[in-house]
Amino acid sequence: MTDRLDIALLIGAAVLLVAVGAVRLSTRLGVPSLLVYLALGVAIGEDGLGIRFDDAELTRALGFCALIVIIAEGGLTSRWSALRPVLGVAGMLATLGVVVSIVVVGVVVHFLLGVDWRLALLYGAVLSSTDAAAVFATLRWLRLPPRLVATLEAESGMNDAPAVLLVVLLSSSTLSGHAWWQDGLLLCYELVVGVGLGFGVGMLGRWTLRRAALPSSGLYPIAAVGLTVLAYGVATVLHASGFIAVYVAGVILGNSRLPHRQAILGFADGLAWIAQIGLFVLLGLLSAPSRLEDAVWPAVVTGLALVLLARPLAVVLCAGWFRIGARQQAFLSWAGLRGAVPIVLATIPLSEGVPGAVPLFDAVFVLVVIFTLLQTGTLAPVARWLRLTAAAEPAELRVETAPLERMQADLLQLEIPAGSRLVGVHLDELRLPVGASVTLVARDGVGFVPAPDTRLKVGDSLLIVATARVRDEVERRLRAISRRGRLARWFGEYGEDRDG
Repeated sequence: MTDRLDIALLIGAAVLLVAVGAVRLSTRLGVPSLLVYLALGVAIGEDGLGIRFDDAELTRALGFCALIVIIAEGGLTSRWSALRPVLGVAGMLATLGVVVSIVVVGVVVHFLLGVDWRLALLYGAVLSSTDAAAVFATLRWLRLPPRLVATLEAESGMNDAPAVLLVVLLSSSTLSGHAWWQDGLLLCYELVVGVGLGFGVGMLGRWTLRRAALPSSGLYPIAAVGLTVLAYGVATVLHASGFIAVYVAGVILGNSRLPHRQAILGFADGLAWIAQIGLFVLLGLLSAPSRLEDAVWPAVVTGLALVLLARPLAVVLCAGWFRIGARQQAFLSWAGLRGAVPIVLATIPLSEGVPGAVPLFDAVFVLVVIFTLLQTGTLAPVARWLRLTAAAEPAELRVETAPLERMQADLLQLEIPAGSRLVGVHLDELRLPVGASVTLVARDGVGFVPAPDTRLKVGDSLLIVATARVRDEVERRLRAISRRGRLARWFGEYGEDRDG
């Protein structure tokens, strides 16, 4: 038993390190990293190194765990200032858009592939959710209008919940035992209660973390991620949507002024990478290349119906109400990326023993590989062709907070980025409020206590001690000067946090 465990750890560590190194290679080659991870899973599987794995139920369980982490990271890193203006259109795409996608794909699959209505609608439901991991990873490399990016990210974070509920409903053996309106009410209940529970857990976590004096800074990231998982658990126990609860709780926590906030985001990002790698490799293991040849034609038919009919129709019906231009609607239609989520959802009918579930899984696997490669590789050219690319902006000033409980003060740490108007400003020109002081400047690896006439430079790291009463005012003042210079208030800039 010990020998088997040692071998499993050896193989797992090797796959993880190869996957991490593959990120750099895939970036250089312009190939989505998720395809590399899927290929790794296939390579060590039954038709590769000979590792046999066909446990759909275990894959489903581990896949859900990975999705919780990925969605939590997406919520934690989403800025409320960017989300607020797009909640309407993102909510429509995540609900009405999902229904439209299911119906259109279901009709095409039923008539062109000749499958029964239940399985045809399952094709649509499994593919109705855009993938949070694929969207978050891809869009952050493109310089696009913030509202467009926020719409796609919010939609991908929100539409997993209705998609999962509908796939479970269609896969259930008791599907015909309920009236359609009962299922509709159940869906609404799960979404609404899930949002409420996620909000409640997020607010409770925010209140607790801002007042708790944990003995180690490393405990704050663990607590923050643990709270998002708690939101999932509470929601599912109360028969509500756990995925929407995770996302809402993540957004609440990610937009709160928590101690060690940057450490929390970094920890969540690392966990999300591990979840993505493990999930894609596991899904690659579950696939069988010897079966995939027969899945190419159903995958192509379904994919074309999804990309050319279902997605554009859903965007037009949902985005048209929110004064989104034709060029942005076109990009929204093309950028509805599918990744691991549809493959995970395809394991639900597989584990439930639904007739035709194996060909469905294979078709979805092939579709994700083909269309992810096609869409991801063309997003940048499509954005340029639609004239949607935006000029790069200077990095936003990041201020990290560490609590000094006994002094009722905080230690603020910031690094001056390129393009900041803080460059060239003398220390006394910061005009920080009474109760705040710059105590140390680190420059070129050397720290020194600054004088009032010390001139700030790019890359300088500042340590500022501020009483709790003036901490927010200090942050606003620093952001204002970073954006508009020492005369920021003259220009009407007061340093409101655009990220929170």
